[in-house]
Amino acid sequence: MTVSNHLLDRIECTPDVRELLRSSFAFDTSRRNGHGRRLASGAPLEPIAGEFAGGTYFLCPEEDGRRPVVYASSEGVGGLMADDLADALEIIVGLDWMDCLNFSGGGDAAVMQVSAQHLERHLARDNPEIAEERARVAEAPGPSNRFSSGPAHNPCR
Repeated sequence: MTVSNHLLDRIECTPDVRELLRSSFAFDTSRRNGHGRRLASGAPLEPIAGEFAGGTYFLCPEEDGRRPVVYASSEGVGGLMADDLADALEIIVGLDWMDCLNFSGGGDAAVMQVSAQHLERHLARDNPEIAEERARVAEAPGPSNRFSSGPAHNPCR
């Protein structure tokens, strides 16, 4: 079992974290649309979560012990998000990443940093509990804030 699979199992077995990911971070593991989608290579994608606007997060086939995460919007825009689910969750939970991409200045990292700071201020204004919610998600699946997968065992025990 890969780290991404194990982490996804741990999320599924932790209802409060699963609900927090759904409600505060638009990562809803009950919305697994997009079955039958494939990469350009023909390799199958596994839908793992959806977001409120209709987009889907997918796990790619295992590569060197990791399963990269791909995001596809309901409009057909998408791409590689992270090397594994732990990295993807750091982005999803730690950054208003979709809006940050919309204000990226054509991919300019400096513009994205300014946008991220601006978006963070708005997010904190709209949801004063966001820092606490991020901490709860980071701590719940494992002991570290990197969404630790812990030892390979049944995560629901």
